Amino acid sequence: MRDAAINLRARPEQRDLIDQAAQLLGKNRSDFMLEAACDKAKSVLLDQVFFDLDAAKFQQFTRLLDAPPAHNPGLERLMAVKTPWDRKPAKG
Repeated sequence: MRDAAINLRARPEQRDLIDQAAQLLGKNRSDFMLEAACDKAKSVLLDQVFFDLDAAKFQQFTRLLDAPPAHNPGLERLMAVKTPWDRKPAKG
């Protein structure tokens, strides 16, 4: 059971956008907004994770970060694919 209220003020076009997306997922506005806000909150918190390394491990870590990436044919193929917005529209 939910017992904490969160109130928001939004412009009508923002509300309508949220309602449209919620409807596509079969959710009500509150459930959609709460899920979206929690997803974003988790993402922000995970980006702030701190980890502690001794000097030797830190040097090893920075060497790995600074090293050139290993050859990855799958990634190269993926990066060569043009995005839909970069493709020229078909003439017809």
